[in-house]
Amino acid sequence: MIKHVELAVIPKDKENQELILSKTLASLHLKKSAITSLKVIRRSIDARQRQIVYRLKVEVHINEEPLPEEPHISRFSPLSQNNSSVIIVGAGPAGYFAALQLIELGIKPIVLDRGKPVRDRRRDLRAIQQFGEVNPDSNYCYGEGGAGTYSDGKLYTRSLKRGNYQKVLQLLVEHGANPDILIEAHPHIGSNKLPSVVAKIRETILQFGGEVHFDSKVTDFILEKEKMKGVIVNDTVEFLGESVILATGHSARDIFKLLHQRKIHIEAKPFALGVRIEHPQSIVDFSQYRQTEREENLPAASYKVVAQVKGRGVFSFCMCPGGLVVPAATSPGEIVVNGMSMSKRDSKYANSGTVVAIELEDLKDYQKHGVFAGLEFQKSVEQAMFNAGDGSQKAPAQRLTDFVDGKLSTSLSDTSYIPGLFSSRLDQLLPRSLSQRLQIGVRAFDKKMKGYLTENANVIGTESRTSSPIRIPRNRTSFMHEQIEGLFPCGEGAGYAGGILSAAMDGQNVAKAIAIYLKK
Repeated sequence: MIKHVELAVIPKDKENQELILSKTLASLHLKKSAITSLKVIRRSIDARQRQIVYRLKVEVHINEEPLPEEPHISRFSPLSQNNSSVIIVGAGPAGYFAALQLIELGIKPIVLDRGKPVRDRRRDLRAIQQFGEVNPDSNYCYGEGGAGTYSDGKLYTRSLKRGNYQKVLQLLVEHGANPDILIEAHPHIGSNKLPSVVAKIRETILQFGGEVHFDSKVTDFILEKEKMKGVIVNDTVEFLGESVILATGHSARDIFKLLHQRKIHIEAKPFALGVRIEHPQSIVDFSQYRQTEREENLPAASYKVVAQVKGRGVFSFCMCPGGLVVPAATSPGEIVVNGMSMSKRDSKYANSGTVVAIELEDLKDYQKHGVFAGLEFQKSVEQAMFNAGDGSQKAPAQRLTDFVDGKLSTSLSDTSYIPGLFSSRLDQLLPRSLSQRLQIGVRAFDKKMKGYLTENANVIGTESRTSSPIRIPRNRTSFMHEQIEGLFPCGEGAGYAGGILSAAMDGQNVAKAIAIYLKK
């Protein structure tokens, strides 16, 4: 018999197995000898009352042994030259988890990425952090592991119905992630740990007969009438396959332009744009935990805030407790910022994207760009941020109170942003309708979260890559592009995911759809 028990323990006892067993026995009115297995399957913080507790969900086997858990990798078999092959463009979570799923289904993945292996990317990240040099093919967005690898590694998603999220988490654990991600309500790996996990996934793909090619930028498609036959890399090399998965991420603007040029249908979609707001972590801790100094058994506190302002959502996004703000530009001449945290989340800063929903009707001044109206709006804001500075990756900023009041800051609060900040009227650099909504939204947030509106927080521009402004349309059931046979749009860049976990699940779903397509 299997029973599930809900327990509450104080933070220092969250891993006290003896206490958890004792509480479980008391709850079920059982003797210790009756329990053959006990496992915590869910853990979350409850800070609503004065006494903060961890809520645990415990799975208990009574008088029966649990079935042994079989690793997912054990289901893989080596591929041969006779296996069908599929081209995957992009080595982010959508691309890599599509590759793993294809291997499980007996199909050979050939993964192509414009960037570098995950560890080699670090040199280019250092170049943009320290020297303001942006490599258009290797940065915080491009390269093995995708944008999420060096921007936090958060694994939380509300899109659990999209696929087998538990399988994604288990595969990450099998490749070196901390098993705690299987039980935490808001799992997180950390940008210092995720690179080794990503590298091990690549090793698995290669071990079972797949291919992974770096510095391989797709510059054209190989089309036969309206059927995708393969791609051309670096203007010269052909890769052929029975189908092509396009998993290029939300910032691959050249791919969107190539699709349009080849008359492959794409469409504009709503997205979001705004700023990144950085607080001292102590302010967030006090607001959430009501503790002047956070007790050692509690993690850095996080928050999620949302408001409706003039018919548009204003909300926090990609909140990084104990984190850092990083430069995420993908081309010279633009300022884009993102957030990340290491596994311990022990920075003295907390940051979050704070953005406004952008609907298509908000882009009237960019209608001459057609389907690229949102993309051009994105670019214009990013370039305005850059042009306000000195030509480096220093970012424009205001103290939060000055941003709300529409004043230039005479000084800025301390920051984790390595390239540095310069004082600017960020509220004027942003489109007026957007900055007004942010100002009203911040006031609303302060009513929900005590201490949020403070002069000790910086507003940093600009958070513009929350999602893709372009969708590559596909059939809801076959996952294939509505116009081009053999083309399978996938992940964030195609407009069907928002984060590591949902992108990975989308990759799995697309791989399964391809298996069905190839059997026809």
